[in-house]
Amino acid sequence: MSPNVHGKRVVITGGARGIGQATAEALVAAGARVAIGDIDKDLVQDTAARIGARFGTTVLGLPLDVTDRGSFDEFLSLANMEFGGIDVLVNNAGIMPTGAFLEETDAVTDRQIDVNVRGVILGSKLAAARFTDQGYGHIVNLGSVVGIEGAPGLAVYSATKHAVIGLGSVLRQELAGSNIVVSTIAPGFVRTELIAGMKPNALIEKLAMVGPEEVAAAIVQVIATARPGLRYVPRTAGAILGALKAVPEATRHRISAAFGLQSLALNTDETARAAYRRRTEAPNPVVAGENSVAKDPSGSAR
Repeated sequence: MSPNVHGKRVVITGGARGIGQATAEALVAAGARVAIGDIDKDLVQDTAARIGARFGTTVLGLPLDVTDRGSFDEFLSLANMEFGGIDVLVNNAGIMPTGAFLEETDAVTDRQIDVNVRGVILGSKLAAARFTDQGYGHIVNLGSVVGIEGAPGLAVYSATKHAVIGLGSVLRQELAGSNIVVSTIAPGFVRTELIAGMKPNALIEKLAMVGPEEVAAAIVQVIATARPGLRYVPRTAGAILGALKAVPEATRHRISAAFGLQSLALNTDETARAAYRRRTEAPNPVVAGENSVAKDPSGSAR
């Protein structure tokens, strides 16, 4: 692995499980110093301890509510104190409810906006202020391919990821003068609890499905190379979306339907998805986030 990763001090939101955990493992394996934050303080500490024991090092596991400025600032401050500075923030926390737009409650809509958009904006703002003071830094935000081409059943989620992609594009330009790199990772459908109950066909499996380890590898690579801008995972998804840009919208929708994407998030196995729904959609869930246990869904792990 590139020596540019070795010794990097990286903080990851939503790090208890899923993409966050896989990213922490990949970075620690490459020699980075890592702190993970999650709304579930017990789970995040356990995950940090397990990763640290596996690689013979210390990984910092801290409580984090990404929608709360004080919590986020404390997370960054504790990591800064432990490591003597921070080089990279990975804004990974997010939730992905599915279902028809008109059946989605306002509470579920607000929750997605709070975690997926406000949390990323807040983290980027707090980290960028620190990075500006120290003269360098790197922000990596997690978008999604459906932030480029939305899918039925994911209306608000698609909108939140479109916002993250737009934010990254602007921040890349605005913060470049402060020597801050801004990267956006746009995964396809990731094999975590996020897609529980979905039934992808063989074509979607081949072209748009990825494991959390693949997303983690892409994050490590953009950190190692200080590569700004948008990166698709898998790359085939980016190539397909690029080709579709020249196609009229109605034609794109017909192609999407032919691929099976228009029904993927609408026709889910609700029994298989029930636990995930309880974590992310209940008014006062005991289990929250895409893969973590908590009192509320803010700052959840992917």
